[in-house]
Amino acid sequence: MKRLNNLLTILVITAFVLVACGPAVTDEPPASTQPPPVEPQPTATEAMEATAEPVGETIFFSTQFSPVEEQEKFRAILQAGSFDFTASEEGPLIDLVLAGTQAGQAEVDVVGALHGTFPRLQDSMMNMIDVADDLSADREFAQTFMETGLLGTDDYLYYVPWMQATYIMAAHKDALPFLPEGADVNALTWDQFAGWCQNLLDQTGGPKCGLPHAGLFQRFLEGYLWPSFTGGMVSEFKSQAAADMLTWSRDTLWPTIHPQSISYEFMQEPLLTGEVWVAFDHVARLIEAFNTEPDNFVAFPAPAGPAGRGFMPVIVGLGIPQNAPNPDGAMALIDYLTQPETQLRVLQELAFFPVVGGVDTSNLPAGVALEAGAVGAQANAPDALPALLPIGLGDRGGEINQIFRNAFDRVVLNGEDVAMVLEEEAANLQALMNETGAACWAPDPPSDGPCQVK
Repeated sequence: MKRLNNLLTILVITAFVLVACGPAVTDEPPASTQPPPVEPQPTATEAMEATAEPVGETIFFSTQFSPVEEQEKFRAILQAGSFDFTASEEGPLIDLVLAGTQAGQAEVDVVGALHGTFPRLQDSMMNMIDVADDLSADREFAQTFMETGLLGTDDYLYYVPWMQATYIMAAHKDALPFLPEGADVNALTWDQFAGWCQNLLDQTGGPKCGLPHAGLFQRFLEGYLWPSFTGGMVSEFKSQAAADMLTWSRDTLWPTIHPQSISYEFMQEPLLTGEVWVAFDHVARLIEAFNTEPDNFVAFPAPAGPAGRGFMPVIVGLGIPQNAPNPDGAMALIDYLTQPETQLRVLQELAFFPVVGGVDTSNLPAGVALEAGAVGAQANAPDALPALLPIGLGDRGGEINQIFRNAFDRVVLNGEDVAMVLEEEAANLQALMNETGAACWAPDPPSDGPCQVK
């Protein structure tokens, strides 16, 4: 309790200091993503070796599992390993970690956050390479996800991968007979998907394909349509391939989409009511349909376009701040969370997928098993094209989402000129990149300085 009171006191003092001194720390990106020219910080393993015994409880802040129901499930998983956590929004957690760096004493032992959060914390996190090596002695991490934790460096690991989620497709089995001739539901193209939706429209008396326009639709655009058709996200935003994709979306795809899509937030609900037979959404927003009627639905990878099978892996990592008060406890927690048995429980109960091998998926709930098959097929497809969540934009991340939405809505919903819309929204996108200094992220090639729209 004393430690909790101390933490709350520091949070209150930090808030007053920020108000008194001007804009919050998160208002501006760091001046440089390179470590400052000071004596190198110890790796997490070195810091642990320097601490003889754990110092009290392990303070774990996570931006994941903040809804009350999810907190209860995750807390039960943690308590099996004698741990607990505090759910936090991204902004306050960044402020807390940066304040600890400025004070020379962190108040958090472990940070659990999305990949895109860690660039803001680069100067505040321990190097996790030795920790990853130690953990890898008895578990195998997905190499792709381990490499993302380097944040473009060669030898500074800012986080160990914790878990992943993504977006996939779902269909009622009644929709399968309407697939275009020769189409494989596990290896569709976007043209075949549109043909499928057209068949459903023509032969069932109404539209049966749905998209979550009122939900996470920006991820459909950033991680699926743009990469699949152009091979990029920012760099190819206004390319001829992007123009062709928007024209196709307006003239071919959208006329087959259920008109209520404009109000859909979660696709599991219209799937269960039968209003929609085929849908795209986040795995967590489809799971109820699969769990409720596992015998009636199939899960499958997103379709591919001319540039590949664009998809968005949502990677969550675990990092230890420099000067963490309990690095031994932090290591124990990360060890626990990345054990195959714990990864399995998170998959079973919270539908976030493992980042380590050796997870026994033979007895998963039927709905989770359906999703797991689609997630694996999507990530391992020969034409897979991973598109990461936007990185380096800080608290302006919502602006890039709106730019992509604006481009789609203005062309597809409002019928505005494609070239004019792309030119105008590309100018907004370039201004955002320049003002934040955000470098390119996958699938765009790395850049020196702000990412450039071609």
